[in-house]
Parts: sequence; C-alpha cells; structure tokens
Amino acid sequence: MSIDPGWPVTLACVALLALTVAMYAVGRLPDVGSTIVASARAVLQLGVAALVITAVARSLWLSVLLLCGMFAVAVLTTVRRVEAVRAWPWTTLAMAAGLLPVIAIVLLTGTVPLEGIALIPVVGIILGNTMNGHTLVGRRAFAALREETGQYDAALSLGLTRAGAIDEIVHRRLPEALIPGLDQVRTAGVVTLPGAFIGVLLGGGSPAQAAAAQVLVLLGIMAAQTTTAVVAGRLINGARLLPDDLRERLRP
Repeated sequence: MSIDPGWPVTLACVALLALTVAMYAVGRLPDVGSTIVASARAVLQLGVAALVITAVARSLWLSVLLLCGMFAVAVLTTVRRVEAVRAWPWTTLAMAAGLLPVIAIVLLTGTVPLEGIALIPVVGIILGNTMNGHTLVGRRAFAALREETGQYDAALSLGLTRAGAIDEIVHRRLPEALIPGLDQVRTAGVVTLPGAFIGVLLGGGSPAQAAAAQVLVLLGIMAAQTTTAVVAGRLINGARLLPDDLRERLRP
C-alpha cells in the first residue's frame, strides 16, 4: 500500500482543512488562522524533512546532527507553548533527562542498530512525545500555580519552604500530564494502531516484528515522558523552570 502525491491527496487535504476551519467557526473557537498556518508548515516541513532524511540517513554523524537539530526545535517549541522561554536551559535538562536514558537502553541492548536509518525514526517519535509531555506538565503546573497563589501563600505561612509550597500545588498535576501517554499504551492494538506498527507491516515485516517495534516505541515514550515530568517537576519546585511572571510572584 502506498499513497502517492497527486490530485486525490490534494483534494482530500483541502477538504480536511476546510472541515477543520468550519468546525472552528461552528464552535466559535479563537485563532482559526493557526490551523491554516500549521497545515502549510506541515506540508513544507515534511517535504524538506523527506529530502533531508534521504540525504543524511546513510551517515551516522549527519543523522546525529539532524537529531540534535530536531531536539533544539522541540525545546524551542515547548518553552514557547508554556511561556517560559527564558527557562530553556532547564527545559533542555528535563527533556534530555527523559530522552537520553531511553536512547542508551535501546542502543546498549542492541534493539536498535547504531545506524541513521534506524535512529532517526525511533528517536524522532520518542522526542516528539517527550516534547508533548513537557508541554502538558508546564501548562498544567503553571496554570495551577497562577490559580492557587492563595494556597501557596498559606503554605508559606505554615512554615513550608518555597519548594515545599510549590510542590503542594504542582505534585498532583504531574500524573494528569501523563494520562495521554498512558492511555496510548493501554489502548495500543485495541483502540489505536500506532504508526510504527503500521509502518513495519506495510514495509513487509511480520505481525510479530510490527508488534515488537511498537511495544519498544510505546515503552520508550512512557519512560521518557515520565522521567521528563519528574525532572521538570523538581525544577519547577526549585523555581528554576518557571515563566517570568511566576518567578516574580512566587517569592519565598
């Protein structure tokens, strides 16, 4: 099975975008233009990515350089999404803490060969989900800290440290950020048929090979997201990974 670029794909994509825009209008959702911009970026970026990956996949060092660039873009994207751009070094630390051990495990066990053609898709999938996990942690934690400043002040008045007072609010938000990833693992093969699974099958692999590849990716995502969430939570408690307004507001 293959989907070739052409008029059928173009028409389908235009129709899907039109449906999205229409639902924005029906639901009176803000910023409908973001869907058009996102779609245009997806077309451009995936086209460029296809050319770049084809060019660098045969070289391990070029593949690693590409993955480093992807990591930098992921950090930039998530710090903007959580409105903590100046905290990018701490975001980098949290995401690297989640991603690097997973990469080390799959390489040291020989599960994924040390080749660009294998590393790029596996690391890319895990990196994207790590970014999403960090974004969910940041958005939930920072929203809670803004809404519950009274609880923060009360905790300080009871003798808690700054880190302890922040943790009282943030700690219960971390599991919420992990729910989408856990649901993805729980429902794999029942509700969803993830990309790696389908990709191996369509590439001629056996069902067992497809299942093994997808289980590896799902558990890698779960480990990376959980580690990133825990490290990000510690950095938030320490008032390092915070937007500017919260850093000023949450004074000890």
